[in-house]
Amino acid sequence: MSDRLTADLAEGIARARDTDYLNMNALLTEGERALLAKVRVFGDRELLPIVNDYWERGEFPHEILPKLAALNIVGDTMSGYGTTPMSAVGQGLVSYELGRLDGSIGTFLGVHVGLAMQSIYQLGSEEQKQRWLPPMAALEKVGAFALSEPDHGSDSVALESTATRDGDTWILNGRKRWPGNATWCDVIVVFARDTADGTVKGFVVEKDDPGYSATKIDGKVSLRMVQNADIVLDEVRVPDDRRLVHCNGFPDVAKVLMGTRNMVAWSSAGHAVAAYEIALTYAQRRIQFGQPIAQRQLIQSQLVQMLADVTAMQLYCIRLGRLLDEGEVTDTMAALAKYYCSVKARDVCRQARDILGGNGITLEFHVMRHLCDMEALVTYEGTAEIQSLIVGREVTGSGAFV
Repeated sequence: MSDRLTADLAEGIARARDTDYLNMNALLTEGERALLAKVRVFGDRELLPIVNDYWERGEFPHEILPKLAALNIVGDTMSGYGTTPMSAVGQGLVSYELGRLDGSIGTFLGVHVGLAMQSIYQLGSEEQKQRWLPPMAALEKVGAFALSEPDHGSDSVALESTATRDGDTWILNGRKRWPGNATWCDVIVVFARDTADGTVKGFVVEKDDPGYSATKIDGKVSLRMVQNADIVLDEVRVPDDRRLVHCNGFPDVAKVLMGTRNMVAWSSAGHAVAAYEIALTYAQRRIQFGQPIAQRQLIQSQLVQMLADVTAMQLYCIRLGRLLDEGEVTDTMAALAKYYCSVKARDVCRQARDILGGNGITLEFHVMRHLCDMEALVTYEGTAEIQSLIVGREVTGSGAFV
């Protein structure tokens, strides 16, 4: 940055300030606190210095994979198979802290762990789990997850990709859109409709399977480091031992998605706390009309509203995680948390951009990256509108999807 004054304003502005106004920390176990601290130190040291450059170029920083592997944060309530034991709250804290740092890195891990690995863990046989999960837990193999299609996003239950049994193999045909990691992953969990019985089944496709192709979706202005893809399945033949044996319909897929909404809620809270902390630091540093703008009533009012929203998100997430750990969460609870946190986090990022004025649109101040990334989080794993209809159906007793 050529301007020294602006460089001083931006110096270290995205480093953590440990915002925790209602002492969320007291609700965590010792192990959860240690996990949060470990990811926070790693992120500030290893990720913050590189994320803006990679985000601007739209490339994924493959160099961080060995460092992430050494951090031992692949767990998400799974046990065994080389995973790191952690609660749903613990996994949430990982998502929260990665969200504070960068949405693309958080999404990469969410897809790999919460979607690909959890699909195999929840829906696969013991042999299948033993085959794929250990190398995925070590980040030696990277996973992806293919559900949405060009014509089916919110109504993914109506997916049109097909799976046809042919002796001891299955033939997959169709198209998928938006899977993260899909241009470079080693394995991808693909969901397709069985042409014999009409039910949705899951399959593990490997990157070198003939007929599988993934083309990067260019031109994104959100989660730019995530390598999303358009996928073509053209007579992809996979052996029967790669069919996830416990996936026998869309309700089985929905079980996996419920857990990822926990991650998205936490990640949204992470984006929000990052934006709030950046805005607070900036307001204390930025001098206008002879004094820091933090002394102005309007700025203080905005900061307090942002803090209130961030604090509410933290408490939402803690409660959702505990309900998951206790086996008491419902799909509507997860939907409400995902809805509230993603919508409020986007609002917090917008307010932070306003407080930073013109500097708010530059990557050096990080806020615009968080705001752009939040546009994706409001949409993926079920749009805010669909989440509201899921909860609305439950509280009113009337479905409004059609």
